[in-house]
Amino acid sequence: MNEGELIARLTRDLPTTDHVIVGPGDDCAVLEVGLPEAWLLFKTDAVVAGRHFTSAAEPEQVGHKALARCLSDIAAMAGEPLSAVITVALPTSVSPDWIEAVYAGLRATAARFGVALVGGETTATDGPALLSVALLGRVPRERCIRRDGARPGEAIFVTGELGGSLAGKHLAFEPRVAEARWLAAHFRPTAMIDLSDGLATDLRHILRASDAGAELLQSAIPISRAARLRARAGEGPSGLEAALTDGEDFELCFTVAGRDAVPLHDAWKQQFPEVRLSCVGRVVAPPGLTLRDRHGARPLTAHGYDHFPKPG
Repeated sequence: MNEGELIARLTRDLPTTDHVIVGPGDDCAVLEVGLPEAWLLFKTDAVVAGRHFTSAAEPEQVGHKALARCLSDIAAMAGEPLSAVITVALPTSVSPDWIEAVYAGLRATAARFGVALVGGETTATDGPALLSVALLGRVPRERCIRRDGARPGEAIFVTGELGGSLAGKHLAFEPRVAEARWLAAHFRPTAMIDLSDGLATDLRHILRASDAGAELLQSAIPISRAARLRARAGEGPSGLEAALTDGEDFELCFTVAGRDAVPLHDAWKQQFPEVRLSCVGRVVAPPGLTLRDRHGARPLTAHGYDHFPKPG
């Protein structure tokens, strides 16, 4: 089974309580814990040596990535990060200097985003090094953005540029926490997700949750310079394919009412002049995902990263 099928199997019939507002199936769990006018956000994520980083990565970058992945999920629900605990599983061959440098990266990123590092766990492993982060956040109840609110006629936006993250961005990306909170305060996206597995996969999560389809405009997809250079050098897929499928961009993909598209674009340029914002398509009623170019629209069959791809 692929990753989605495995998750569906593991999350079937999980126990729950009346304080769970959102359980499995979104970027964070959303919990009612008695906070005045706010919900608690809860997220966990992990990075594994050889899978999410190589020995060539600076340890400070590894620490940054471990926490920033969770921060990106908090951003996807327009939340404010609060506190984290860190689990570290290390082979005995790992140098103490290496893990201290990893923690330096964790501390620096935590300080920038106002996150308290409040504990964790260390253990040994015969496998590769692993860092797992569990992060708490909060979000005003009226500003929490889920995946299931997209409706036909709405515009689809993405922040930044997509593809080619292995050229370095996957270790040095900036979680869009401030941008997401500004969006929720001023334009209220109807659905939002962070792009960790590629636009072609992550947009489908919104569409599936919202029972809708989408049409992407090929010329509007913001392809990164790194993706274009890798394609020209024969080191990767075409720039378009990379932008759709590479993953680990950690940008935001969201939907807004069509009437808000132009005002949002204008206001964004004033608020975040260094962060690109692109309207890449629209939500439609028929299920499915299509890609339109000058020759017309065709079904988009490409998918992004999958931890457990089916053979063949």
